[in-house]
Amino acid sequence: MIAATADPTSISTILRSWNADPLVILALVLTGATYVSALRWARGRGYREPRGRRICFLSGLAAVGAALLSPIDAYSNALLSVHMVQHLLLTMVAPPLLLLGAPVTVALRASGARGRRRLLLPILRSRVVRFLSHPLASWGIFAAVMWGTHFSPLYEAALTNHWIHVLEHVAYLAAGLLFWAPLVGRDPIPSRMGHPARLLYAFLAMPQLAFLGLAVSGAGRVLYPAYIRQSARLGVSALADQHLAGAIMWETGAVLMLPALGLVLVDWLSSEERRGAAHDAVLDRQRAASPATPPGTAA
Repeated sequence: MIAATADPTSISTILRSWNADPLVILALVLTGATYVSALRWARGRGYREPRGRRICFLSGLAAVGAALLSPIDAYSNALLSVHMVQHLLLTMVAPPLLLLGAPVTVALRASGARGRRRLLLPILRSRVVRFLSHPLASWGIFAAVMWGTHFSPLYEAALTNHWIHVLEHVAYLAAGLLFWAPLVGRDPIPSRMGHPARLLYAFLAMPQLAFLGLAVSGAGRVLYPAYIRQSARLGVSALADQHLAGAIMWETGAVLMLPALGLVLVDWLSSEERRGAAHDAVLDRQRAASPATPPGTAA
């Protein structure tokens, strides 16, 4: 929160406006410690951790921390543009990084055969997980959460009620994880998409984010009256700030999709190279196993 007696526009106030929420800090520390411990258990069972996975997962946790603990959180109730940055961190930055850490794979490799058979595999094969992991469901849930929260009384309520605000953040992070799982996830999920389908999946998300941003920036009135008084304290017009927030949504949202498209293309090329190498290896083994043609004998 911004101190009521401080100048909210001063650099010193901004830098001091960190939110030491004990629940958020505890959740981040426990999640990170559990992931690192699971990696150690998995390595003890022969798991070879691909390069960069730990960095990706911990960077995802850092993005969540930046969204919920830094001055971004303190100023999110004063400026819609800052609130939009917070939402983008929770939906477009943190989820893909967390999923690139392959937490489900790490959990499967760290657990014993009994734990996998009795707990993890039944969850992964459950109807709920099958539904949520289906690309149509994950894409639709993400779109519904984004549009439903921005164009319903829920957004205004979240600005005045702490627990509704917390639930909103949980919904953004969960929807982001569901959306990104079919696209960049490294974990085994019931519904897998081929690379062409993944490219289409990402392309269809770009106009959805753009239209949402345009709807916010193009509105001729202040959509969330709670910002009128708060933004005035900072000397900013609530309507001008709303236009900036919409621009951040449609421009930054589209830009953040580009690395995902590049990742899918790189993964596609790598898979084709692996498939070609495997095919060549099979041909080499077949040639080695076939009897050599005697010299001077017609082929």
